[in-house]
Amino acid sequence: MTKQIPNISIIIPVFNEEKSVKKVIADLTTYLKEKKYPIEIIIVNDGSTDKTKEILQQITHEQVSFCRDSSRIRVISHPYNKGYGAALKTGVKNAKYDWVLFYDGDGQHQPEYIEKLIKYQNNYDMIIGARKGYKGPMIRQPGKKLLHWLAEYLVQQKIPDLNSGLRLMKKSIFEKFAHLLPNGFSLSTTITLAAFRENFNVKYVPIKIRKRQGKSTVCLKDGLKTIMLILRIITLFSPLRIFLPVAFGIGILAIISLIYDIVKSNITDATILLFSSTIMLFFFGLLADQIAAIRREIKS
Repeated sequence: MTKQIPNISIIIPVFNEEKSVKKVIADLTTYLKEKKYPIEIIIVNDGSTDKTKEILQQITHEQVSFCRDSSRIRVISHPYNKGYGAALKTGVKNAKYDWVLFYDGDGQHQPEYIEKLIKYQNNYDMIIGARKGYKGPMIRQPGKKLLHWLAEYLVQQKIPDLNSGLRLMKKSIFEKFAHLLPNGFSLSTTITLAAFRENFNVKYVPIKIRKRQGKSTVCLKDGLKTIMLILRIITLFSPLRIFLPVAFGIGILAIISLIYDIVKSNITDATILLFSSTIMLFFFGLLADQIAAIRREIKS
């Protein structure tokens, strides 16, 4: 049986990657030429302020042909830095194929893993590279672990890697949730949870990554963004998973307070407040869940 050759648009977001982007593109194009895949490469320069733009201009000028249908590398530039998620959105918007593959421009990914993802293309809607071993700077790991635990709690299943940058997915799925996706680094997390919550078929494939070349753009101030992301994910995907336990806890306190008041033959304001809070939280959770469901269905 003849092996199906995939039609995929590879999207590479880059921001100040002068130390790595040329080698990343060279290794990737060499691999794709050997495999003879009809794949296009879209590089989104997200307002780089180093020599990244000049390097990409040189690559564009050389017009490197890398597969048998004479497709060529395309470079799209943002006038200023909009964020990792915004770069991916631009890439998907300009992709001509029905499948898109996200591939980092910092030298972490290895081209040979692309084939490992592609072989599951016919049976899954999203295939994600689950990183083994090194997973990025240590300073980012506590926040990632907290976010990972929360994500598994919300979707009620194991997630091997929540925000891997190497993933193959149907373009239609990305477009379905585009209005929900943030412009920052948390796009990967959000699209993963969206796929799980909406019952799309998700497959994880073990991969190893290399240490990135150059300096990471993530810093300590992104801790606040992570907290905001957690709150956003809660209200967007599973508000009842938060509101119901809180309402239940306050309800228990209300019952204890009521029993104490009965013993004292005096219903206090505190007991009334606790019961009122329980009822309000319960119905507010139901309302939030309905609003979240409607919002997930609305398309921009």
